[in-house]
Amino acid sequence: MDRAGGGTRDSDPSCHVLALCYFRRVKRIAFSKGALRTLSRMPTNVSRPILDKLALYAADPASLARNVKALTGEPGVLRLRVGDWRVLFTEDGTVIAVIRIAPRGHAYD
Repeated sequence: MDRAGGGTRDSDPSCHVLALCYFRRVKRIAFSKGALRTLSRMPTNVSRPILDKLALYAADPASLARNVKALTGEPGVLRLRVGDWRVLFTEDGTVIAVIRIAPRGHAYD
């Protein structure tokens, strides 16, 4: 393509585009038997947001920093709020291990 001043797009350094790519390491999610049982018994409109939030946290933990807190009295256990549901899990460098999924009132029994 010629510009008004002549020359081609390739010869004009102001027309070059720099593309940046960011690769994030997504953590794996592992579920306990009880957590899988709870998910399988839920309606899809309840289980889908839980799975979506877990996937979002696995991809970018900082995005859900306000909804994830460490439990007091249980070292290493975190909780994720998803509406009226709580997801209790542990996390190491590469795996999120979901321990329990329960309604808000019964999650900490």
